[in-house]
Amino acid sequence: MSAFLDKAFQTIKSAVKIALYSRRPSISRVDKTERIVIMGNGPSLNRTIADSPELLSRYPTMAVNFAANAPVFRELKPRYYVLADPHFFKAKEDVNVAKLWKSLSDIDWTMTLYVPTRELSNTRRLLSGSNIRVEGFNAVGAEGFRWFSHMAYRLGLAMPRPRNVLIPAIMLAISAGFKNIVITGADHSWMKTLSVTDNNEVVSIQPHFYTEDNKEKERILHEYKGYPLHSIVESFAVAFRSYHHIQEYALRYGVSITNATPESFIDAFPRVKAEDLDGA
Repeated sequence: MSAFLDKAFQTIKSAVKIALYSRRPSISRVDKTERIVIMGNGPSLNRTIADSPELLSRYPTMAVNFAANAPVFRELKPRYYVLADPHFFKAKEDVNVAKLWKSLSDIDWTMTLYVPTRELSNTRRLLSGSNIRVEGFNAVGAEGFRWFSHMAYRLGLAMPRPRNVLIPAIMLAISAGFKNIVITGADHSWMKTLSVTDNNEVVSIQPHFYTEDNKEKERILHEYKGYPLHSIVESFAVAFRSYHHIQEYALRYGVSITNATPESFIDAFPRVKAEDLDGA
């Protein structure tokens, strides 16, 4: 009975969030349900770029967050890109954010950029005249009864709680109609580098495939300052739980998700080696 009441509460809570914050999404469907490769920003992506270049050139790819600031970005030429963190839209004084928008506006290939629906109009104005098509998604988490959450996912009104950009990236690939999703660069090995100083300040180092400058490192340290360890670990748990919710949803609709990230901490998806997919 308590489990039923908990699901009922989560369903009502999620319905209220959807009513308050969700808007009509604008996700185009792909013509062919081919494979897509999602490139997380974990350090292992460098290995995939070096050892499995055919995988990243043969299939459409999706990049996230600060990937556009990486020197290799123009070689990868992703067809899709996801920005979910409010920092990308609010922190106009951040030089790295400014560099990101400049890099995106200067691309010379056709790309679809996914942003939260609340940022859709401003982003379209900002990138007007560029080679980018901007589409909006709802970064609203939904939990509760499976029939309710899956309906919300299907309609694009919500998704499993998006504590990491990879969560909306995978859900957007499903919404776009891809039936075969390969994940790379999703190390998610944050717990290996989690520590607490003698001043009881939690330090969480999240390395990426590109080298971050000191300003970005300081920003991340500042964000974590003041959060107790249990809060950060709970946040990690939310992300890992969301991947299991995604897998459950994907299997229901015949979508295959495989994780080609070596030594990834994500335990929700079947593992595969990137090099084995080069000619597949």
